Amino acid sequence: MYRGIEEKIMNIRNIIKDNELQSLFTEGNFGIEKEGLRTDPSDQLAMTDHPHVLGSRLYHPYLLTDFSEAQPETVTPVQPSLKLTFNWLEALHDVLHRSMNPDEYLWPNSMPNLLPDEEDIPIVRYNDPDAISYRQHLADSYGKKKQTISGIHFNFSFSEDFIEAIFQNQTTHQTKTELQNELYTKLSGNFLKYEWLLLYLFGASPYADSGFYDSKSGRLLKKPTDYVRSLRNSSFGYHNHDEVIVDYDSAESYVRDIENFVETGHLSEEREFYGNARLRGKGDSLREMLESGVQYVEFRSFDLNPLDRLGISYEQGRFYHLFFLYMVWVENKATREEILQGQEKMLNTADENPYQVSAYQKEGLKILAGMLDMVNDLSLNDEFEELIKKAQEKFHHPEETLSARVADKIEKQGYLAFNRQLGLKFKEYSTERPYVLNGFADMELSTQLLMYDAIELGVEVKVVDRADHFLKLSHENVVEYVRNGNMTSKDTTISHFIMENKTVTKKILAEAGYHVPGGGEYHSIKEALKHYANYQNQPIVVKPKSTNYGIGISVFKKFPDKASYKEALEIAFQEDDTVLVEEYVAGTEYRFFVLDDEVGAVLLRVPANVIGDGESTIDELIDQKNDDPLRGADHRAPMAYIEKGAIETLMLKEQNLSFESIPEKGQTVYLRENSNISTGGDSIDFTNEMDESYNAIAVGIAKALEVKVTGIDLIIPDYKTPSTEENPGYSCIEANFNPAMNMHAYVTKGKGRRLTKGILKMLFPDLVQQQKQQLQQTNK
Repeated sequence: MYRGIEEKIMNIRNIIKDNELQSLFTEGNFGIEKEGLRTDPSDQLAMTDHPHVLGSRLYHPYLLTDFSEAQPETVTPVQPSLKLTFNWLEALHDVLHRSMNPDEYLWPNSMPNLLPDEEDIPIVRYNDPDAISYRQHLADSYGKKKQTISGIHFNFSFSEDFIEAIFQNQTTHQTKTELQNELYTKLSGNFLKYEWLLLYLFGASPYADSGFYDSKSGRLLKKPTDYVRSLRNSSFGYHNHDEVIVDYDSAESYVRDIENFVETGHLSEEREFYGNARLRGKGDSLREMLESGVQYVEFRSFDLNPLDRLGISYEQGRFYHLFFLYMVWVENKATREEILQGQEKMLNTADENPYQVSAYQKEGLKILAGMLDMVNDLSLNDEFEELIKKAQEKFHHPEETLSARVADKIEKQGYLAFNRQLGLKFKEYSTERPYVLNGFADMELSTQLLMYDAIELGVEVKVVDRADHFLKLSHENVVEYVRNGNMTSKDTTISHFIMENKTVTKKILAEAGYHVPGGGEYHSIKEALKHYANYQNQPIVVKPKSTNYGIGISVFKKFPDKASYKEALEIAFQEDDTVLVEEYVAGTEYRFFVLDDEVGAVLLRVPANVIGDGESTIDELIDQKNDDPLRGADHRAPMAYIEKGAIETLMLKEQNLSFESIPEKGQTVYLRENSNISTGGDSIDFTNEMDESYNAIAVGIAKALEVKVTGIDLIIPDYKTPSTEENPGYSCIEANFNPAMNMHAYVTKGKGRRLTKGILKMLFPDLVQQQKQQLQQTNK
C-alpha cells in the first residue's frame, strides 16, 4: 500500500527540480488565527463583554471570540505571502487593543491569567444559540479552565500555480483533487511525525498559575514540580480524549474516522476534532471537502510566543513555512504507526525540562540537516540557511530555546509580573500612536484610518493596490472600491476634474451664484509678468491651477515687489503649466468637509508658525516643533512637518527675517501665508462654533459641483455673523477632491472628527445603522 504512495511522493522532488519549480514551491497562501485572554488590572480574567464597538461576531471576518467571552480570537484574511499575513496580524492587534477597555490588556502567554472558579468563567455571550450550546458541551466534556488555554493556529496551502504545475508534469493522479489530497495528507502526516522538533524550538508555556490545576477534568495528572517545555502541549493541555485517533493515510480515511467518532458519540460534531493538523476544505463539511478536495491545512500546536507582541515572530513563521515545505520534500509519507510515535515524542518533548538537551537531539539534528540540504538543492536564499543554523545551535544549547528564555524571565520576575509587563508593553505599542495602523503604516493616513474603521465595523478589507492606496471593501452583497480614503463610486470622475481645475470650479460656482475671488490665468512666467501692473497695490495669491494640499501657493497680504512676484510665479510653475493670480480676500480661511450632503467637520487652519523663546533660532524652533509625534511626512501623520524651503525663505524675507533670526519670547513667526495642514499648519476644530448658514453654503457648493465628498475652503471675516443675500460674508477660494481626513481626526485644539466613519456610513448605511442600534442597546 505505502510503496505506491512513496513512489508518487518521490517524484515531487524530481518534478520540482526538472521543471524549475523552485520559486513556485516556496510560494503559498497563509493565514494566522491567534487566541488570547482579556485581562483586568489585577491580572484576572476580564469579566466584561467583548468590545461593543466591534461589529457583531455573527458576521465579523477578523475579530471573534473563541470559548470564553474574554477570549478574543484574531483571524487574518488569507494572504499570498507571509509578510502580508503579519501585516494583517499587526493591524488586527491594533484594532483589538484600542477597542478594549482602557484598563484591560491581552495576556501574552498560552497558559491563562488568574482564573475565577470554574463555574464563573464566562462562555461567549452573543445571539447564537448553537455556538453557546457547543461551548457548553466543551465545558462539560473537558472543563472550562482548559478552554482558556490559548495558542496560534497557522493555516497554509500551496499556491494554485504550484498545484497546477505539479499536476501538468505528473501522470500518477487523474485529477487535480487527487493530487491536492495526496500533497496535504502527506504534509499533515509528516508534520505530526516530526512536530516535536518545532515544540522543542518554540514551545513557550513552561509554567502556569497554581489556580489552573484546580480543574474538574479527570485527565489531569500531578502538578509539575519544575518548568516544562510546553504545558499547552502536555497532558495538562487541551486535547481530544485519548481514543480519538484519526488516520491521515488519505482524505477519505481522515473523513471516515472523524465521521465514525461523531456517530459513536466520541465527538459531538466534526469540528470537535482538535488534531494538531486539520485538513480543511472550502466549507465546514468534511463530505464537501472530499468533493472539492483539501484546500489547506490548519496547524494547531503552536504556543503563543509571549516575547513577541503578535504572539508569533516573523522569524518563527518563516521557519514553520520552511518546515512545511520539507514535510512534502521528504521521500516518504508517515505511516499510522509513525504518526503515533510522533505524538508520543510530542508529549515527551512537552514534558521535558526546557534547560535539558532533547531526548531526540540526534534525530532533530538529522531533520535539520535534511532541511539544509533542501535549501541548498533549491538554491533558496541565505536567510533560510541562517534560520536552520540557528535551530541547530539550539539543539546544542537548550537554554537558548524559547521555553528556556521564558522560564528565565518567569524565574526572575514571577509569572504574573512577567506577563503583565509584556501585555501592557504590547498594548502601549498599539495605542501610543492611534492614527497609525501598524502593518500598513506605509499607506497614506486617511487610508489607514478608513481601514481601521472598516475592520472595527466588520467590513471585509482587501488592499488592491498598496502603492496607490486602493481598497476593496465588502459586506455581504455590497462591494465598494475606495482610493485614498474617500474617492468612491459615489462621485463621478468629471467632478474630480472640475475641482482639480480651479478656473472651471470658479466659473461653475459663479454661475450658480456663489462668491469667488477674481483674477487671471497665465501659461508662462513671461505672460504673468506682463500683467504685474494689473494687481498694483492690492494683496494677491499666486497658485498653480491644478494642485491640491496647498502645494506651490504664495500669499501676499501686501502687494509684492516684482522680484518676489516673479519668485512666486517660479514656485507655482514648478507644480503646474498654468498658474492663477487671484485677489487676496481678507478674512479667515475655514475648511468645510462636506460628506454625503452634510458638513462633517469645520476646521480653522493656522499657517505654519513657530513661537519664539528668546534663545532659539527660527531654524531650531522649527526642529523643536517638528518633534511633535503628531507631525510627519507624506500624509502619514495628522500634521505635516514644517519645511525650510523656498516658500518659507520668501515668507521670512517679507518679514525681514531669516532662519538664523532669534524671535523674542512669545513672538509668533509665520513660515507660510496659506494655512494648509499639509504644509505645516496647525488645526483647530470649529464644527460647533461655525454659524449654520455657512454650513448650508458649503453643502450648496458641493451640490453645484455634483460631488459627495469635498473639502470646501471659505474665507469668512466673521464666522458668528450669519450669511445673508445682502451680506454674503464669505468667498469660496477652492473646492478640493480627495480632501485630507487625518487633519480632522487629530487636531491641535478642539474635538477630533472621525470622518472615515462617515465614509463607511455612506457606503454601507445598513451595516452602520445595525452597529449603531447594537451600541444603543448596550448603553441601555
